[in-house]
Formats: sequence, C-alpha cells, structure tokens
Amino acid sequence: MNHELDLAPGAGRSVAGAEGERLLTTGEFARRGLLSPKALRLYDRQGLLPPDRIDPDSGYRYYRPERLATARLIVRLRGLDMPLAVVAEVLALPGPAAAERIAAYWAAVERRTASQRTLAAHLRVQLSGLEGIDEMYRIEQRDVPEQLVLTERRRAKPEELDRFIPEATARLEAVAAAHGGVAAAPFVVYHGDVNEDADGPVEVCVPVDPARAAELTAAHRTEPAHREAYTTVTKAQVEYPQILSAYDAVCAWMEQNGTPRTGPGREVYFADWAAAGPSDRVCDIAFPISGRPAGG
Repeated sequence: MNHELDLAPGAGRSVAGAEGERLLTTGEFARRGLLSPKALRLYDRQGLLPPDRIDPDSGYRYYRPERLATARLIVRLRGLDMPLAVVAEVLALPGPAAAERIAAYWAAVERRTASQRTLAAHLRVQLSGLEGIDEMYRIEQRDVPEQLVLTERRRAKPEELDRFIPEATARLEAVAAAHGGVAAAPFVVYHGDVNEDADGPVEVCVPVDPARAAELTAAHRTEPAHREAYTTVTKAQVEYPQILSAYDAVCAWMEQNGTPRTGPGREVYFADWAAAGPSDRVCDIAFPISGRPAGG
C-alpha cells in the first residue's frame, strides 16, 4: 500500500538499494534538500523531482543523494516565486541556457513590478481626487511645426493597442523608408475615448519629408502647426490604465491654467521601445493648446 512520504518508517535514515546503492528516505531527502515533505510530494506529482526507487511492497519512495542539488535548486527557484512550469523549463535546460531562462524570467518580473508600481500610483492619485498628481508629472509646453504624416486609422479597444500601434507604426515606417525616411517621432492620436466602453478611433502617424508629398500613394495628411502641453512618461507608465493618470495630469494643468485644448490627445513615441527598460523615458503625453505655434 502507499504511505504519505513524510510518514515513511525510517525517515531520517538511509537505506541500501537493490545494487547496494545508498538511497535516502523521503524524510532525510526532504530535510537535507531544504524542503518539506509536502513540497516533495508536490514536486513528485509535477514530475520535477520523482523518486529514484519505489519499494514494490511498501510503496516507500527513495532518492539518490546526488539529487539533493536539484532539490535545493528547485527551492531557490521557488524563492523567486517562479511558477512550477517555468521551474520545469529551467531544470530541462543545460547550465548556460538555464541561466538565460532565469534571467529572462527575472527581467519579466521586474517589468511587471515596475508596471504594478505605476498602477498603484495611478490608483492612489485617482482615488484621492487627483491630489498630488502635480508632484508625479512635470508639465511642459512646446511648439510643434506643421508635419506631413503617413497615417493609419482604426477603432480599437485598450487590449488591442499593444498590437495595433507597433504593427501600424512598422507598416508606415516601411513606407517612409521608400520616401526619405522617418522625419520625426511617430505619434498616436486618440480622436475619441479608448476605454472598456469606447474604441476611439485611434490614428497612428509617422512624419515624413513634406518635399516628398507628390510621391506618396499611401494615406497621408498634414498635421497643422500647434503649441502643445505635454508630460514625459516611462515605459512602465505607458501601461493601461496607469497611462490615464498622465493624461489626467495634463488635463488638470490645462484646467488650472485656463488653457483650452485645441485638438485631441496624443502619445509621441521618441525612443526605441524594444531596447528601453521599464524606467526609461519613451513617450510624451500631449494635447494641442491655444497659443502661437512656431512659424505662426
């Protein structure tokens, strides 16, 4: 019959296997491997740490001492809150590849933590009636010259933006490459609210050399010169819904200063998104406002 691993007789002692090999009982293996018998049962069921021998008569489980290194590694990986599925991936890889997988996992944890930190800040500001929002965001102004932009526009919900924006930007940048290249930072204009109940529309714009206008067959338009109020955010702060607090900050500044907006909000992406870390500045949240633009 089967017995619970931590109730096996002889727990804490070793026994000899069929060929005289020294084996550890589950109790001793768990103790020396720095894990509990309950965890050892779980890792057995998950296929991470199956026993080396099961007595056919008693059902007791035994482990080779050299398996202790694997047991201790699992304990340390779990100390990183690593899911068992990822632990299994690490154990299946050779040393250097396993190290890379751990690095990739931890980088993802840091990205998630940075995103959660900014989300917590967003919720704190939102629930306190925007109190302290001016301490989180520095609002500046600038003049933006007239621009000729390639454009792609569609309706999109928040969960679709992570795919639509980069894919549309890549398509437009490919067109721009055939017409002198990208002339300024790409930007995304929100012509309507984008939230759980509304889907924009959203317009991706890539500036190109206005001298090439006659060559263009792709959709394009002229973005008028304007003055705008903006704040700069990090990659982590771009996550939805915490990005909304940056929009709230610019809107609050415009209201406090009696500065009316003259156009829809937009996100100006001036950095290499793929290479940027969670704390790197990548984007400006901006609104066109009344005022004399450059060259106006």
